Amino acid sequence: MAVRPASSIISLTNPLTSSTLSHIRHTLNAAYSSAEHSPEYTYDPAETHAAVLLPLCNVNNQPGILLEVRGKLRTHSGEVSFPGGRVDKTDASSLEAALRETHEEVGIHPDQVEILGRFGPPQLSLGGMRVWPYVGFIHPQPQRRRVTEVNTDDHTPLPSLPMSSLALSQREVAFAFHLPLSAVVSPPRLHAYQFRGTEPYWAIDVSDIIASAETSDKDPLKRDEVGGGREGRLEAWGLTGWYLNCFFRTIGVYR
Repeated sequence: MAVRPASSIISLTNPLTSSTLSHIRHTLNAAYSSAEHSPEYTYDPAETHAAVLLPLCNVNNQPGILLEVRGKLRTHSGEVSFPGGRVDKTDASSLEAALRETHEEVGIHPDQVEILGRFGPPQLSLGGMRVWPYVGFIHPQPQRRRVTEVNTDDHTPLPSLPMSSLALSQREVAFAFHLPLSAVVSPPRLHAYQFRGTEPYWAIDVSDIIASAETSDKDPLKRDEVGGGREGRLEAWGLTGWYLNCFFRTIGVYR
């Protein structure tokens, strides 16, 4: 298992643009379109389902991913996670569930999300739910269309998302932070884990990123709200870490 940032289809330091979103959309489609009809991607209505959003965004002109630290909940309390949750009967699809949950948890309206694709395969959570992951870019303002065909030659940086614009669910989210893409190739923060005891992946230590974000946040994270990770680290690990690795392998950051 290795890191190879030079092979990534996008820059890990320059702001995301319409061109880079187009490359990500094309890469996800090429990697997973043929898998849509395989058994592991079949949506079984007899199962309980959940959906998460991997939310790409620019913050202060840095490309990265918006992540949460979960509140004091019955499961995975205090852990790093994506926005998302259980698919309800009122949801038209797992994608709609991911968008609804993102709105409820961090205040991002569905029309702010430009969907780039789905990846996977969907895994069972420890709670027995089949989790469907989607990738989207978060615009600071609602867009007329969430999915657009963009100019692949447009290298203008897309607007940054003000972290102060988020409206966190007091019950579900203890903290929200921006994980810069450049941080996911930093060896000191990468720790080798095995997903479900078999598949190797990198857990990403975000302790310092959160500590830095807290210095300017009006509602700092309470230390007793933190859980997960080893040796006192706050990490993106477990299913969240696994899906981050799946995404980074797809776009060529990890191999």
